[in-house]
Amino acid sequence: MPNKLSLILFMAVIGLAFISCGSNGTGSEGSAEEYPSEDIDMIIPYTAGGPTDLAGRSVASSLEEQFGQTVVVENLPGASGAVGTNEMLSEDPDGYTIMVFTGGTAVITPLSEEVGYASEDIAPIGLMTEIPSVLAVNNTSEYESAEELLEAADAEAGEVNVGTPGASTPQAIELQRLAEEYSIEVSSVPFDGNTEMISALLGENVDAILANASEDIVAQIEAGEFRPLAVTTEERVDFLPDVPTLAESGYEELTLGNSIFALGAPADTPPEIVGELEGALEEALEDPEVREQIGEDYVPEEFVGAEELQERVEEIQASYEPILGG
Repeated sequence: MPNKLSLILFMAVIGLAFISCGSNGTGSEGSAEEYPSEDIDMIIPYTAGGPTDLAGRSVASSLEEQFGQTVVVENLPGASGAVGTNEMLSEDPDGYTIMVFTGGTAVITPLSEEVGYASEDIAPIGLMTEIPSVLAVNNTSEYESAEELLEAADAEAGEVNVGTPGASTPQAIELQRLAEEYSIEVSSVPFDGNTEMISALLGENVDAILANASEDIVAQIEAGEFRPLAVTTEERVDFLPDVPTLAESGYEELTLGNSIFALGAPADTPPEIVGELEGALEEALEDPEVREQIGEDYVPEEFVGAEELQERVEEIQASYEPILGG
């Protein structure tokens, strides 16, 4: 009997251990409950120093504090964001590899080129920042308004050169929409970000730029070097109150030139983990230090979470797909 009783007790202990491993071990449910229990990799598919990089690193620091885990930020530029995106999508959808994405990365790039992914392969977590675009000229330019610039472009198709921060950006697509909607053709000149565009406009190598109204561009406006002609938002922006919208200038359809900077994960990431990241992002954007680092003007007044961001991505997709022939 003692031997039999010992055997029964031994089997009971083994059974409890098995149950414990099943609920708290490597299974997906246990992983979601314990998330995060190790370092998180945040991929930024653009070069260091730009607005995408700044927003990502500011949020990463906050996530580290909240989760008590290191967030390793890695810049993987190339192919208009496709290099970094494909790297994230090659990892397990477990919340330990996330990325900062833009409308260009998620929508424009896969519609324009064969890059191995589509917008639905990215699970939106939440919007970090949204930056309007501004149409601006050098302060010595003959053009005093958007109407004058675009009338000149209409008179001589392709003779007006407008710089953009890249070929696969909302700004570049807005210039295509200008041709589609209003039959006005400008020569779009893609640059590798704002720094190159600023130098080009200061050197009068382009007639105008359509660029993110980020702090570096606004600084040129405030210094009197650039003359802003219009912004791409539906309504005027608070930090450029005297600058009309393109809609006010007679181009009502051109309201999609804003740049969104968002946090995303692979599409199969468990909803519970996406929810953890969504809540942490919302908390990060409530931190005055994070808001100051990103730029108070660019953080949405109300948090845009996963569901609403998904709707925004789908809206961008629906607007751009007919133009890009996706």
